[in-house]
Amino acid sequence: MPASPSTARAINDRVALRLLQQEGPLTAGQLKQLTGLSRPTVADLVERLTAAGLIEVVGESGEQRRGPNARLYGIVADRAHLAALDVRTEGVSVVVCDLLGRELARASVPIADDTGTGPAVEQAVTLVERAAKEAGAERLHTVGVGAPGLIDPATGELRDSSGLPEWHRRLVAALQERLPARVIVENETNLAALAEQRDGAARDRDTFVLLWLGHGTGAAVVLDGRLRRGASGGTGEIGFLPVPGTSTLPSATDCEGGFHSLAGSAAIAELAAGHGLVATAVSPGEPEAAALVRQAVATLSSPSSPSASSGADRFLSALADRLAIGAASVVAVLDPGCVVLGGEVGQVGGEVLAARVGERLTRMSPLPVEVRASTLGGGAVLRGALLTARESAQDDLFAPRSR
Repeated sequence: MPASPSTARAINDRVALRLLQQEGPLTAGQLKQLTGLSRPTVADLVERLTAAGLIEVVGESGEQRRGPNARLYGIVADRAHLAALDVRTEGVSVVVCDLLGRELARASVPIADDTGTGPAVEQAVTLVERAAKEAGAERLHTVGVGAPGLIDPATGELRDSSGLPEWHRRLVAALQERLPARVIVENETNLAALAEQRDGAARDRDTFVLLWLGHGTGAAVVLDGRLRRGASGGTGEIGFLPVPGTSTLPSATDCEGGFHSLAGSAAIAELAAGHGLVATAVSPGEPEAAALVRQAVATLSSPSSPSASSGADRFLSALADRLAIGAASVVAVLDPGCVVLGGEVGQVGGEVLAARVGERLTRMSPLPVEVRASTLGGGAVLRGALLTARESAQDDLFAPRSR
């Protein structure tokens, strides 16, 4: 059936808004060319979107002829303010942006292991409120939260997870109570995968697996352009994967003995110590493993001595052996064609580590797979949370309104 006039207007409006989001300010003539709509239809939607407060004149084009046709229209960026949170066991980071994703404020706060649930929640919520005030946001429209643990696919809430502090789960409820905003929670590794697909190492891939390597381990699965969460939200809990090389098996409540025991930060640090490597983190909260891998890669590129170079080489080779074990299991089941080594460790390992893991996978699996290093590292979680918040806000603000 043909669309009704109101439906057609809503479709045209959303197409125009998406173009303005992707391309930046455009003239009515450029909108006409990009949408294929008639001049009167474009003039009508420009008037409609301006009246709704969604777009405004932001300048003029460089054409010689001045007048209405030269006006550049852009999205009203401060129509909505968004926040993204990266919730870790050791602290919280937040960034506040406008509707176009331009960063207005950024802050973080460490939260000690012995901090009580109430004080920890208060520190995190206060951090968000302060950042919003610094950004000049009277209110936040949408807040995207990336957190470790399982997200219930039925409710969208963070489930109780062993080994994670209670304040993680309480934080979401506190944000919903204190802020007049929509709060969206997603697993941190899933958000990292969305960011790598949009802005990072997987921009040309609609099917890939992100192997998260930071303080802990995880995986995110994107198949045919869609993030897959599983029946219980647990797709990618690779830390619990039983693997050779450990002294025990993981249990339902403890990933000790699983892939985490080979590739978590503490395990990598122990492996590095066995090869004589030491390193210091370059930023607060950086996993020790990332500092060690960075040092090993740097030593290979500029060796200070033959023994140091040999130790770094052996360490990276042993680490690649470990990572290939987990990656091979994922490849055998999903055949993703591409594995991104994500998180802080994956980023600093770069092509040196990715190439070694890829070479081992070629020997272990008959399935073709490309191994890439993350370009966003640990920052992918905040970026993914922001992208999720912005998408949700735009879906709401760009939706057709009753006339």
